[in-house]
Amino acid sequence: MITFNQQDDRCIVSGRLTQDEVKQLWPKRHELFTASTQVVDLSAVEYVDSAGVALLLALIKLHVSSSQETSVSRQLVNPSVQLKKMIELYDLDAFFSQV
Repeated sequence: MITFNQQDDRCIVSGRLTQDEVKQLWPKRHELFTASTQVVDLSAVEYVDSAGVALLLALIKLHVSSSQETSVSRQLVNPSVQLKKMIELYDLDAFFSQV
């Protein structure tokens, strides 16, 4: 189970992000954050697999459809210990920040 807790321009993601969750979240990925979300805090992520990492990377830059097509950039911060291992394994340091 994964939750997205919106707090102003920050969204705290907590729980497990596995292939099963990704299958459910992918069709509604554009609805996971508000338009003001700039920071995605991953410190409470307990477990993530490779499908979860792929979803996180897709969430960095989404095209938000409204009256005009705009691109929203987000920053992935505070990866959990387990997520750090995945980041190192796949050499994804450039996509995640420590804050």
